[in-house]
Amino acid sequence: MPDQTQATQMRNGKGFIAALDQSGGSTPKALKLYGIDESEYSGDDAMFDLIHAMRARIIKSPAFTGDKVIGAILFEQTMDREIDGVPTAEYLWTKRQVVPFLKVDKGLAEAADGVKLMKPMPGLDAVLDRAVAKGVFGTKMRSVIDAASRTGIAANIAQQFDYGHQILAKGLVPILEPEVTITIADKAAAEDIVLDEILKGLDSIPEGQEIMLKLSLPTKPNQYKPLVDHPRVMKVVALSGGYSRQEANALLAQNTGVIASFSRALTEGLSAGQSDADFDAVLAETIEGIYQASIAG
Repeated sequence: MPDQTQATQMRNGKGFIAALDQSGGSTPKALKLYGIDESEYSGDDAMFDLIHAMRARIIKSPAFTGDKVIGAILFEQTMDREIDGVPTAEYLWTKRQVVPFLKVDKGLAEAADGVKLMKPMPGLDAVLDRAVAKGVFGTKMRSVIDAASRTGIAANIAQQFDYGHQILAKGLVPILEPEVTITIADKAAAEDIVLDEILKGLDSIPEGQEIMLKLSLPTKPNQYKPLVDHPRVMKVVALSGGYSRQEANALLAQNTGVIASFSRALTEGLSAGQSDADFDAVLAETIEGIYQASIAG
């Protein structure tokens, strides 16, 4: 069973979820935006050392606390590392009062029928057992929707719920993330299908269990209000999806009960070359802006 103090924070806490889960494929871009070029390191070990240092700097910043950041999503390597000698997930909860989540998907399969499903996860049970042992509260997994294909979206959402049941069985709370690409012409139509298919999937969640959802900011404000109000949904969070932080915050504020779970929009403006004072000031301003947008609805 999930930690009930953490569950209460996720249901009722004021704030947002930080997405600190860039994986191997997206890490070089994240580091470049942080001011560290690929020419400045060699090999995956050095790359992951640098991205962990960036994440640790964010987590240790005075503004990064459970007052406004109620949860954080970690990459598997981040979960396996430490901050000041304390395992990362434990540090998040005991030192910052931030609920820890783990990204568990292994990336995207090839596009088919207007969607990209997740690659198979044959070792998922072992990863989930490690997450439980390390004090992780829940998981996150991402698939992509590139067209308003009812059959494609149905398969995409069904896969999310199939893995969601496996995660619930381990006592963790899954965040299902069927991301709708924000640039597609039929985005609003795709979002109508997403809503229908998620509502169907929620019928399969047993009484007394809850999931979370991470969705693209919708074309129509309050598109996902039926999910926000659903008894099997602990929280609906939104990804920034390529919008600037200013755009994402403005759109988020139009959706009652939905909070942010931003990645690139969270780290926008942060740089490895900044002094700690400047870094903390930029992050504090960013956190305040995302927090205000998250509680505006």
